[in-house]
Amino acid sequence: MIYTKSKFKGKLAFLSNFYPCPHMGRNMTAEHIYQAGKATRPEDVEYIISASSPDDAKKRGREIKIRPDWDKVKLQVMESTLRQKFKDPELRHKLVSVSPEDLVEENWWGDTYWGVCNGIGENQLGKLLLKLREEFIKE
Repeated sequence: MIYTKSKFKGKLAFLSNFYPCPHMGRNMTAEHIYQAGKATRPEDVEYIISASSPDDAKKRGREIKIRPDWDKVKLQVMESTLRQKFKDPELRHKLVSVSPEDLVEENWWGDTYWGVCNGIGENQLGKLLLKLREEFIKE
């Protein structure tokens, strides 16, 4: 599927999994929570959660033993992570209010599962955000 450009920057920066979510605790972001969802051991969860930045949490998520069913559950883990993130009333309001209609996690690093690179990708993150936005609008 080909998408129009819509980077999670500027007024849309809050859509990024790297955006700070103080209501989640510590120095937390959705990236921390998502990466911790890969872990099979409690110590690995803590290792990721304690990362000082979302970049570091992502790096640490690549260093641990990943749960064997990860490919089957990663979409569910991301949806759960986003639900936690958007419990924050301000973030929820921003999501409900955002335009354009399509939310596309455009990237340059080649992620064609969660986002879109060079106009090509599944944009699973954008689809989940749209799903949540529709749910929140109906509330």
